[in-house]
Amino acid sequence: METWKQVYDPMGGMLVSTIVAALPVITLLVLIAMGKLQVYVAALIALAVGILVAVFAFTMPLELALRAAGLGAVTGFFPIGWIILNVIFLYRLTVEKGWFQILQQSIGGITPDRRLQLLLIAFCFGAFFEGASGFGTPVAVTGAILMGLGFSPLAASGLSLIANTAPVAYGALGTPIQGLASVTGIDPYILGAMVGRQLPFFSLIVPFWLIWAFAGYRGMKQIWPAILVCGVSFAVPQYLISNFVNPWIVDIGASIISMGCLIAFLKVWQPAEIWLSPKLRTRDDSMLTAPPAPPPAPRASPTQIKWAWVPWGVLSIVVAIWGMQAFKNVVNPIFTWNYPVPGLHLLIQKVPPVVAKPAAEGAVFAFTFLSYTGTGILIASIIAGLIMKFSPLRLIKAYGETLWVVRYSLLTIMAMLAIGTLTRYSGLDATLGLAFATTGFLYPFFGTLLGWLGVALTGSDTASNVLFGGLQKITAEQLGLSPVLMSAANSAGGVMGKMIDAQSIVVASTATNWFGHEGTILRYVFWHSIVLACLVGCLVMLQAYVWPFTLLVPN
Repeated sequence: METWKQVYDPMGGMLVSTIVAALPVITLLVLIAMGKLQVYVAALIALAVGILVAVFAFTMPLELALRAAGLGAVTGFFPIGWIILNVIFLYRLTVEKGWFQILQQSIGGITPDRRLQLLLIAFCFGAFFEGASGFGTPVAVTGAILMGLGFSPLAASGLSLIANTAPVAYGALGTPIQGLASVTGIDPYILGAMVGRQLPFFSLIVPFWLIWAFAGYRGMKQIWPAILVCGVSFAVPQYLISNFVNPWIVDIGASIISMGCLIAFLKVWQPAEIWLSPKLRTRDDSMLTAPPAPPPAPRASPTQIKWAWVPWGVLSIVVAIWGMQAFKNVVNPIFTWNYPVPGLHLLIQKVPPVVAKPAAEGAVFAFTFLSYTGTGILIASIIAGLIMKFSPLRLIKAYGETLWVVRYSLLTIMAMLAIGTLTRYSGLDATLGLAFATTGFLYPFFGTLLGWLGVALTGSDTASNVLFGGLQKITAEQLGLSPVLMSAANSAGGVMGKMIDAQSIVVASTATNWFGHEGTILRYVFWHSIVLACLVGCLVMLQAYVWPFTLLVPN
């Protein structure tokens, strides 16, 4: 089969070509937001639209389009769906044994205030899991814990998504930074340092934003000292570690420090008014009234509480090991199967101005099963299950039950990644990116939103960096801007798209057992995502043109 060159202006006018390129994404978001269809059906329809656009508008051969979509579907299950399946498996085991209820008691023992619980779990605990594994793990874990604590499904889902923003650029032990470095040729330490001069501002803002979204301005103001402690104790280590240590352990170090500082602070300070309702704020201002409580469970002993944390401790240790590059270096050469997709690998060529010179697109599915984060989570789940005294037969049966529960979520994630991969190989993403690149003086703002769009499309800051990192560097050089600034802005802006990407929303709905309500979650977080992304864009504009912010950009 002959090599096919991507076409970026098939309609003979960039405005029309951009609108056509956006049709799959627009279709997906509109169908989800309408809430009339199951989200997996919406994803399959959007995928069909994407194939039609790629073939009939962008001249991509049908065989290439189908193979690209197939590669994306497989990538959707390994590694992303594999993570979700096994996290939910562990969660269901702890619920069945009653250990999850004891865990809830222990968290309530730190503070009964729902706002402070949000800071501890959604922000601090979520940031740890983002740093250790990423790829949906923090939303799955924190959403399940918040749901178990009695938060409403929308609160548990939406607030977990909002909290999982500022840490994302350093997720999975710095994988997005490494991906960005691979396509730009810029030192990952320099890129990590630049992102570390952007995101700490938002590590301060997001905890305030999170509590405001949950409890309103009055509820936020009542606990501002705790929010400030949480934000500062995360933002400062985030800056220091990214600039003076390395970009790989930023989230893990900052989250542990933040969690420790917040817990220590709560030992000497509690709000005057305790917020007991786990529901999102409502117009009737009835948030301070606790919902009808179930009969109180027997008070857990200190020993029971310690054991209740063991499954999550095992998970944290195993995930941290699985995220270490040294571990991957040992197991990947032995347990990796690289499969070049026939009829797709090196048969698509990116061309200028998206790249400096024509380059063939590889299409290799790397089946690194043992080093997948999901495999580590499965091993941790089995260990935890044996500690909880499940029989091997019951573990197998429980796994089958979990697979049945998340079947539609897995199908949705596979369809989402099929759309994202098709978008990449067909050049639709490049057409959208080139539209942003025409904004001239305003490019620092719109280039940041390009990163946001990339994550919204692909569900991954790493994938967005790989898609648009090279374009950001080339465009910055053409406009006389710092390539380091704009490459980092792609990642920093991208983190705010994490809360609206379809796979994250599906993960949130699955973790909270709120199937079929993905449209409600999307509508709730959508404007939070846009406003925060625009704020990142404003900061990048200041760093590009306004002293003293320009001093933050390395020469």
